[in-house]
Amino acid sequence: MNPNVYSRRPVNSSAIPNIILALLIANGLMFALQQLSPGFMVINFALWPATDPRSPFMPWQLLTYGFLHGGLSHIAFNMFGLWMFGRDLERLWGAQRFLTFFLVCIVGAGFVQLLVASYQGGLYPTVGASGGLFGLLLAYGLTFPNRIVVPLFPPIPMRAITFVFVYGAFELFSGISGAAPGIANFAHLGGMLFGFLMLRYWGRGRRS
Repeated sequence: MNPNVYSRRPVNSSAIPNIILALLIANGLMFALQQLSPGFMVINFALWPATDPRSPFMPWQLLTYGFLHGGLSHIAFNMFGLWMFGRDLERLWGAQRFLTFFLVCIVGAGFVQLLVASYQGGLYPTVGASGGLFGLLLAYGLTFPNRIVVPLFPPIPMRAITFVFVYGAFELFSGISGAAPGIANFAHLGGMLFGFLMLRYWGRGRRS
């Protein structure tokens, strides 16, 4: 998730919503455990391909991989994105709905990554909360479409919904072209897809 973006709007940022605070702490603790026992944490809790007989894949990895990260910059960028795009959504939705949405996007991104890994072959782990964050990014753009965000590079102000489409198109291009090796671009798109499906499901419930 690209943290180099800020939203130009007046907000009360003095308090971090409860679920976001809990997620920040949980990710921080898991990252600390990774430093203490990197092999154990990656083998047991990263997301491994499910179709390779040599793979240490277990079902719980579809959730736990979202709480591991590949380095200090990785977790810092993802946690910044969680705070930046998630705080207004949690305040709007409430704690339970926000947590449900975020975890569904994590698991959904994991399923997409398993499909991609089965097609590509290879035995490699996937880690990171980016699938959940891309789901939040989509929800942010659809919920607050006219808010202005300004990427630090390039520093061009744009509507939140425009930013979502630009970022999504970039991820699709990177995934198809292989321009960003080592990054699970299709998992990011999977987080967006499952986030969109959740919003549609909730929308139908309100209409009913």
